[in-house]
Amino acid sequence: MATDYDAPRATVDDDTSSDDLKGLGVRPALQTALIDEEELEAADSFDLPGADLSSEEIAVQILAAQADEFTCASCFLVRHRSQIALDRDGQLYCVDCEG
Repeated sequence: MATDYDAPRATVDDDTSSDDLKGLGVRPALQTALIDEEELEAADSFDLPGADLSSEEIAVQILAAQADEFTCASCFLVRHRSQIALDRDGQLYCVDCEG
């Protein structure tokens, strides 16, 4: 059976849905306009795209490639040795770049 997704959707009346909930003994939750303070603090920690971050400092510890890792000669990503697909003249290529 084909479904017409462009057709207007049938809406459910709020009265009928609340009647159904009353019959089940369930009370609909009341919505409030209050916002939890923890949510506000979490929202303040996110930066919007395009924000000026020139005053921010980033501390990252950089490690050398480990014994079981290699750097792909094509994409320059550090991968596990199990991802080696091709060894061409000492240059190692990962399975994503072998083509």
